[in-house]
Amino acid sequence: MSLQPTSRSTPAEPERIETRAIDNLRFIRETMERASAFTAVPGWGGAAMGLTALGAAALAARFESRGVWLAIWLVEAWFAFTLGAAAMVWKAHRAHVPLLHGAGRRFMLALCPPLVAGALVTFVLYRMGATAVLPGLWLLLYGAGVVTGGAFSVRIVPAMGIVLMAIGAAALFAPASWGDGFMAVGFGLVQVVFGWIIARRHGG
Repeated sequence: MSLQPTSRSTPAEPERIETRAIDNLRFIRETMERASAFTAVPGWGGAAMGLTALGAAALAARFESRGVWLAIWLVEAWFAFTLGAAAMVWKAHRAHVPLLHGAGRRFMLALCPPLVAGALVTFVLYRMGATAVLPGLWLLLYGAGVVTGGAFSVRIVPAMGIVLMAIGAAALFAPASWGDGFMAVGFGLVQVVFGWIIARRHGG
């Protein structure tokens, strides 16, 4: 009776088990990260907000009246807020991500205070005739809100906030006539570029 040579596949088993274990741990980690991060930040909606800001900057730059200028930007802010909120609700509903619980609630609570502060300071500065500082202030506070809210979202969100804050800081020390240009870059181009990245990487 002849003996068949035994297979030497046994040493490969621990390697396959280790590989599967690493894959499982990676899956668990990524799942936990998604669960703890608010992923419904709108990408395409944010890009659309940027396009409307570019239009507002081009229009506002044509008017010398600070009242008309402010009115244009306030209308743009309200329109962009409505557009962004609708896009966020749509994305959250599609991804089954809660807006008022967990990471969504933390994102909102962190984002809103700088925006509310900006709205209140806007009217005070307008009454004082100090509208020249508004572009830098708006960019700085909006960027701060994006950074603090982004702490509960995907990494690209706080990165966008830091860029906005840097542009806002530059606008505060630049000539007042450059204000609309800074807002076109910050609220416009930055929002479009980061919105596109978010849409591509994080599902719309």
